[in-house]
Amino acid sequence: MRIQVVDHPLVAHKLTVLRDRSTKSPTFRQLTDELVTLLAYEATRDVRVVAHDVVTPVARTTGTRLARPRPLVVPILRAGLGMLDGMMRLLPSAEVGFLGMVRNEETLEATTYAERLPEDLHGRQCYVVDPMLATGGTLAAAIRYLTDRGADDITALCLLAAPEGCRRLEEGLAGIDVPVKVVTAAMDERLDDRGYIVPGLGDAGDRLYGLVD
Repeated sequence: MRIQVVDHPLVAHKLTVLRDRSTKSPTFRQLTDELVTLLAYEATRDVRVVAHDVVTPVARTTGTRLARPRPLVVPILRAGLGMLDGMMRLLPSAEVGFLGMVRNEETLEATTYAERLPEDLHGRQCYVVDPMLATGGTLAAAIRYLTDRGADDITALCLLAAPEGCRRLEEGLAGIDVPVKVVTAAMDERLDDRGYIVPGLGDAGDRLYGLVD
């Protein structure tokens, strides 16, 4: 498993505003969208392409285009939906699947409650989007779900990550012979006793969409 922390002043600037507890949901959503697009540039460096011949107004040349099958973007519901537009702005021809997962706040274990994915993912590069890599359980379960269906290359985009979550993710993926990469805007200090990232930015889902009773 590879972990890449994107070191860019615009990434740091947008993340700082996201962390501010006074930032309201509309601004939070907009900045998340912009930040994800910046992260996506790094996350897609290894996207599969093939040679493609084109005729310009001046001459014939060979360029590249995305290979098939097309990449699959998988937001983890519900907070991952707030990252989908930023990802699709960079990969508009990608397909989208959805994976609903919930974390038990006592055991911190993740379970799947909904999915909308192709049955066969063989030969697919998948981009999983979820704001927080906190305990790592949700992301590990999501990646295993995708690899069980045949996905052979997975990149996860997270706004923030915690060291404990990265360690647990690596442990949770033991035995999976599939390249996995995590791209994040920052590696924070630690988790608190509730499993929240410190200093973090709070509950990303609530800040994106408001509190849900």
